Amino acid sequence: MIDFISTLSPVMQALLATLFTWGMTAIGAALVFTTKEINQKVMDGMLGSAGGIMIAASFWSLLSPAIEMSEGGPFPAWFPAAVGFLLGGFFLWAADKIIPHLHPSSNLDHAEGIHPKSKRRSTLLVFAITLHNIPEGLAIGVAFGAVAAGFPSASLAAAIALAIGIGIQNLPEGTAVSMPLRREGMSRRKSFMYGQFSGMVEPIAAVIGVLAVTFMTPILPFALAFAAGAMIFVVVEEVIPGSQENGNGDLATVCLMLGFTVMMILDVAFS
Repeated sequence: MIDFISTLSPVMQALLATLFTWGMTAIGAALVFTTKEINQKVMDGMLGSAGGIMIAASFWSLLSPAIEMSEGGPFPAWFPAAVGFLLGGFFLWAADKIIPHLHPSSNLDHAEGIHPKSKRRSTLLVFAITLHNIPEGLAIGVAFGAVAAGFPSASLAAAIALAIGIGIQNLPEGTAVSMPLRREGMSRRKSFMYGQFSGMVEPIAAVIGVLAVTFMTPILPFALAFAAGAMIFVVVEEVIPGSQENGNGDLATVCLMLGFTVMMILDVAFS
């Protein structure tokens, strides 16, 4: 598999990887064809593990390589990672304030962004998960861009491991959109379509990320850290609180630890 992927252009590599992560979102959304409800403990455990995967990926796949790439450069090694990380968090914070969206466990009174009540609930739910997926797509894109740029700290296997980890944590995201819509009476087919649609942004973001770092190699450490900051913002702002608010905090925390461990093993083993 790795030998085949290595023959592709970095854009095709990133596109193929994010088609996989989009497919995993669709699999999560497809659970709506089997039931209207999913056990809340299972859902909170899945969200917890997703948060752990995202935290581990942010460091092992993004921040650590960004610091290594900056060594011997014009800036202190910590500078690109620190600046990129904060910019990524600020970008998601700004998007959170501007784009109308609704978290799956909330009602319309708690919708966020500009004029959210003028939008349908289904649209707001898709926008919420789409916000999650933008940094994930960027992360995959810049990871494959780093490989194409020939940085010693970047490897194709590690970029693939990142895509696998993000794909795993995309499962509950598709479910988190489709299930509430199905409970409210929307058809299974429409609920599935809305759920999987939220993952469509990842291939787009990945292509943008890989093209940006391919043509502007000096920004690569900043881009890696930017994706990490955006992902951590999502975890702290939405994923962890969402997994803790239904009384399953201990379970969600244990699953977060397990998710972190799985992603760490994937990244280190494939690096």
